Amino acid sequence: MGLVGSGRVVTTIMRPRRITSGGCAVGADVAEHPLDNPVLAALADNQAALGERKGRAVRYQPDIAPFAALPADADDADWADLAALAGPAAGVVITGPVGIARPPALWQPVERIAGMQMDGSGLDVRPDPEAVVLGESDVPEMLDLVARTRPGPFRTRTRLLGTYLGFRRGGALVAMAGERMRPPGWAEVSAVCTDPAHRGRGLAARLVRAVGAVARERGDVPFLHLAASNTGALRLYEQLGFTVRSRVCFALLRTPD
Repeated sequence: MGLVGSGRVVTTIMRPRRITSGGCAVGADVAEHPLDNPVLAALADNQAALGERKGRAVRYQPDIAPFAALPADADDADWADLAALAGPAAGVVITGPVGIARPPALWQPVERIAGMQMDGSGLDVRPDPEAVVLGESDVPEMLDLVARTRPGPFRTRTRLLGTYLGFRRGGALVAMAGERMRPPGWAEVSAVCTDPAHRGRGLAARLVRAVGAVARERGDVPFLHLAASNTGALRLYEQLGFTVRSRVCFALLRTPD
């Protein structure tokens, strides 16, 4: 915007996916796994109560996250169900097998972001006694920090997706990270951001480890997404023990009018 030694037996089904060199596929066989279509997997299981469904189309409630999903074999009827869920001329973000395919006519592609999915099986997780759990009363500060640092989509109820932790300095929230998509057995580390005045002090790394500790305590494996162009973040996450699992594409699409 990560599969390495998880110690888990996974049933696999081969599905077609054609990958381009830029990381955004347009349609070689890969094993189906919860992280191949994490939004669909999460909204069918752990986070079903935070989403909406019509037929086989799913999306998070719009004040939680902009992400939507369809199955790998989606047809025009599935796309029509997603359009009905989102409403006319609405923006949705899709990743996974469908997010990298061409949508039907009348859907407007707005932007495609080549990204990487990283597996945190090797993350050295560490609870941090200084990190505070962020709740509803912290949302205005969380939104302000996100607006200033732009770590990715974050909305008024995004915090309901999982545990969010932060650091305060002089009473002000200066860094945070939390959990977003939660397909079975996995927890995405997301919204990792630090106020510019407090960067270079290792706060982001500490929060990633602390959020990873929350996931591991629950029995989940951390993973994350990042933009392929964000080479600085890639180096940090590799130093923390994450490994690149796959290249992905986030497609911002607008539904038909």
